[in-house]
Amino acid sequence: MRIAIVGGQWLDPQSETLTAGGVFVAEGQIVAVGEAPLGFQADEVLDASGAVVSPGFIDLSAYLREPGYEHKATIASETLAAVKAGVTVLCCSPETDPVIDTPAVVELIRERALAAGTAKVLAIGALSRGLQGIALSEMGALKRAGCPAVSSGYRPLANALIWRRALEYAGTYDLCVIVRPQDPHLSALGCAHEGEVATRLGLAGIPVSAETLVVAQILALVEECRTRVHFTCLSTARAAAMIAEAQRAGLPVSGDVAAHQLHLTESALEGFDPMAHVLPPLRSAADREGLRQAVAEGTIAAICSDHQPHEEDAKRNVFAATEPGISALETLLPLTLRLVEEGVLPLPAAIARLTLGPARILGLPGGRLAPGAPADLCVFDPKAPWTVAERTWLSRGRNTPFWGKTLKGQVRYTLVEGRVVWRA
Repeated sequence: MRIAIVGGQWLDPQSETLTAGGVFVAEGQIVAVGEAPLGFQADEVLDASGAVVSPGFIDLSAYLREPGYEHKATIASETLAAVKAGVTVLCCSPETDPVIDTPAVVELIRERALAAGTAKVLAIGALSRGLQGIALSEMGALKRAGCPAVSSGYRPLANALIWRRALEYAGTYDLCVIVRPQDPHLSALGCAHEGEVATRLGLAGIPVSAETLVVAQILALVEECRTRVHFTCLSTARAAAMIAEAQRAGLPVSGDVAAHQLHLTESALEGFDPMAHVLPPLRSAADREGLRQAVAEGTIAAICSDHQPHEEDAKRNVFAATEPGISALETLLPLTLRLVEEGVLPLPAAIARLTLGPARILGLPGGRLAPGAPADLCVFDPKAPWTVAERTWLSRGRNTPFWGKTLKGQVRYTLVEGRVVWRA
């Protein structure tokens, strides 16, 4: 269809500008921004009055649970929640059952995402076979199957030698390696940030060094291998500073942070709220401020959801025995917009962290608002309030600490390859 989106402002993440005018789509691509091209006749006109038109959001860390954990969520349910939130591309973790370590599993996920007909799903391949941390996966086959990156998720490789071999092997295929920095020994049995709150509540702590130790080790290997590495779901100011130093030294490294880490701190654990049980844990106020500064400066170029939906029983237990994770797709945009409201960074830069930043990290074609770019678009009202409640929630996972809260930022339309896949 030929679609004209008119009456609003269009946001270009590349130049970080916000301009009045329209966006015009034909054959799945953007054909013009600002003014309609000569002779353009729209099949449908979308009203963007009072709204912002931006590229669709790209989420670098999402657990869709399928295949293997459909009792928590499915690709169909979570991609619908994604487009409601303006997310047009989801990168799903390899921690499925079976693990994403063969082209057959990649194809299965692609087929189910296509059948759902909403957001695009990119499978992140497993760094090792079965995520066992010893034998490396067939990375070349995974790349040919469509994986833009490989990762070990929460399950690290067995030792530094295997890490080095994995980085060298990934580098031969120009694959980005996504690292979730968490030392399994320092974080074992821990469920909260090692600090004042955990001590007072009697919870086993996870020290900052559980993250920084892994970052330091991988940075040392990248210095020798020069393979592209992306650190996902950072939680500490020290790790962000280490990555900034590596970037200044010219190493090919990048980082992202989950939106909730930019707002919540260890104080959210007061009362033993299981909805605040996440890994990495919610850290100190100083860590939060350091992460915010890294996002504002661009050291952290992407904000992700780290979406981890759970069934109700997963959060019904004593705090330490509950499963960690937040259902976070639908709060990604409002929490990012809150950074604008609080003066952390301007709106164009904030949206760049959801669009162009992630696209550049993985070398994806999206994230731009320019003629020839894919027509993956989000039309949102940054001031529209909504309440996190049953009637507004689409994810199968109800595990969010924002339940009952009123947030600002509502998506009016989402387009994927020129198709309207969500209308508010």
